[in-house]
Amino acid sequence: MAAQAGADTKSTDRVLVVTRAFDAPRSVVFKAWTDPKHLVHWWGPRGYVSTVLKMDLRPGGTCRIHMKSPEGKDNWSQNVYREIVEPERIVLTGSWTDSEGNPIGPESTTTVTFEEQAGKTKVTLHQVVFESDAAREAHRGGWTSSFDRLADYLASR
Repeated sequence: MAAQAGADTKSTDRVLVVTRAFDAPRSVVFKAWTDPKHLVHWWGPRGYVSTVLKMDLRPGGTCRIHMKSPEGKDNWSQNVYREIVEPERIVLTGSWTDSEGNPIGPESTTTVTFEEQAGKTKVTLHQVVFESDAAREAHRGGWTSSFDRLADYLASR
């Protein structure tokens, strides 16, 4: 199960939209986003190792992830789930944090939709609002690489 070649990415000011088709059923792709045992295989840019520290998958529940870069830099994020409609949509707010979970960056809202398309799944990620174009572009690179890893992971299952 692989992703369709290429991802469609768009941005307007401080908004990021990344769309990609994965060659896997919607239920499988949704599970890859919501089950820690799957998420750790693809979350973060290529070369990063991720650990799910907490995942309480319900509106108001939190998700805390630690990512270690290939150079050994630690990165933590904390999110609050705002909406979960299985297997259609996930909405969460979050930010980068320090090791104790204290926010160190501005909060953004990410909406991920999963659309069934003839046995494949179109995933659209919409993230707002970034503090700068540079921050948005850094996230574009991170999400694009993560989507590449997700495609690889789905193909290996």
